[in-house]
Amino acid sequence: MAQKPNPSGPSQRQQRVAELVRHAIAEVLQRGDIQDPVLGSHVITVPEVRMSPDLKIATAYIMPLGGLDEKPVIAALERNKKALRQEVARRVNLKFAPDLRFLRDETFDEADRIDALLRSEKVRRDLESQPQDSDDQDAGTQN
Repeated sequence: MAQKPNPSGPSQRQQRVAELVRHAIAEVLQRGDIQDPVLGSHVITVPEVRMSPDLKIATAYIMPLGGLDEKPVIAALERNKKALRQEVARRVNLKFAPDLRFLRDETFDEADRIDALLRSEKVRRDLESQPQDSDDQDAGTQN
């Protein structure tokens, strides 16, 4: 029986376990515990891990430094999933070692998109046509 996703977001336990798994994966990758030429030649950031409600699946969002060679890095992580899972299980004390899944972290792309929108001519025009905030002027007139 599948569990429904919680509309209020992940539980505190899910978040705590996700952070432990994130640290474990990052440590394994940083120390070079997995012998793979692709993983050994890239600095990989793990900004977020999300756990399923039953804590059996960990989805790690990864980004190679500079965003280079994303597909080969994700493929290398998938190839070494079993060894990574064993290392995570050794570092994080859980009843079951979670199955690991790897996805490209897209938050950097989203941040770039928002920056581009904020720098757009239309937004600049809207900001210039807005009257200045009058809080500074009102502050001096209060008794």
